[in-house]
Amino acid sequence: MPHLTLEYSANLADAASIGQLCKSLAVCLDAQRDDDERVYPLGGIRVRAVEYHQYCVADGRPDAAFLHGILKIGAGRSDAVKKATGDALFAVIDRHFAEAFERRGIALSLEINEFNQAGTWKHNSLHARLKAG
Repeated sequence: MPHLTLEYSANLADAASIGQLCKSLAVCLDAQRDDDERVYPLGGIRVRAVEYHQYCVADGRPDAAFLHGILKIGAGRSDAVKKATGDALFAVIDRHFAEAFERRGIALSLEINEFNQAGTWKHNSLHARLKAG
């Protein structure tokens, strides 16, 4: 982990724009540091997006749009680290949609959920592959 899922209305952006946002958010997650140590293992980073075609935002106007991010992380990080991560991710999202935000109704949101080890199962060969180069 971390795994970031973006849920967004189909009227918000095209696939290329959302793809670029996913890449920017992955870079942002990889850049997070605590005492010069990487906060999240590179091999655990996932950013994915789910486009919704059926939705109603606020009063239902056709140009109203949304994006909601759900970041799932393993337990044990300090509140300061979680806040720094959330602030950094939300800044990337905010910048990405700044121009559109000025022209139309857009709701942007982000939440962080922690999981403890007893509630997750993982099998990942990416960590070893990244160490090998």
